[in-house]
Amino acid sequence: MIVIILIGIAAGAASALMFASTISGALVSILLYLLAPLPLLVAALGWGPLCATIGGIAAASALGAIFGLPHCISFAMTVALPAWWLGHLVLLGRPADGDASSGHGAAPVASDLEWYPIGRILLWISGFAALNTAVALLSFGTDAEAIASALRQILLQITGPDIAGTPGDTEELINVLVTIAPAPAAMLATATLTINLWLAAKIAATSGRLHRPWPDLKNAALPQMTLAALCAAIAFCFTGGLVAILALIVTAALLMAYALIGFAVLHTVTLALKTRALWLSCAYALVGIVIWPVLAMVALGLADAVFGLRRRYLKSRPPPLPVS
Repeated sequence: MIVIILIGIAAGAASALMFASTISGALVSILLYLLAPLPLLVAALGWGPLCATIGGIAAASALGAIFGLPHCISFAMTVALPAWWLGHLVLLGRPADGDASSGHGAAPVASDLEWYPIGRILLWISGFAALNTAVALLSFGTDAEAIASALRQILLQITGPDIAGTPGDTEELINVLVTIAPAPAAMLATATLTINLWLAAKIAATSGRLHRPWPDLKNAALPQMTLAALCAAIAFCFTGGLVAILALIVTAALLMAYALIGFAVLHTVTLALKTRALWLSCAYALVGIVIWPVLAMVALGLADAVFGLRRRYLKSRPPPLPVS
């Protein structure tokens, strides 16, 4: 237990330092801030969710004592809570046959367990991303006008003060960016939390601390009701006001989840290609550099949800040759 406490405190200290690094104003602090959940996620996957809980409470308390209550709450919601809950879900398993699959009352081994579905974990990640983005925007105000005004000021600070009174296309562009700004923020939050969880699992697996088999990520699928939730969120985007902003955040987070499913589809449909590694590398590079090709991944993920592209592809493939 002492080891778990010490590791949790060390992980919490690392996460807190990365979270608070933005105060320095250095460019690298943005990367550190985005990777702040990583130490606690590694602790959760390697030593259990209790370890992440201890580290999260210690780190949030320290941030609150040094920088004030807002930083404490922000860290708890955006870093500690997702790390604890996602670590719990990743390690959540049950006997594959429902009860005594291991026999004679013995605890089931890892291969006998049915693990929490990756698609549902991805849905939880989208929920955390949407919640954190919404809370960040609500810190600017509780109505659409206040949020839009705050976002406009931030954009004007980025683009420079000379644009503030510029009429014409530039002014219209600022207004468009203010309107759509919550969407890329929610998509970025979903992507970064997913990457943090993947990196943490890789670190835990490499060190031999991941107490579950590595999942087949290309078979990940979101629950069927996710598509209905996405349609409902899109409909609420046209209502206007604060409801529309919150709906836009939820829509963007779910679309990013479908984009990640699109990558799983791409990994599946390229199985038979000899140049598979090249195609996948180009796809990841384009999305990482140009950003806009992520829309193609969204379309691919949605098409798989509606038409079952992976299922149709795998059915059309010939069975593997027998091993002599």
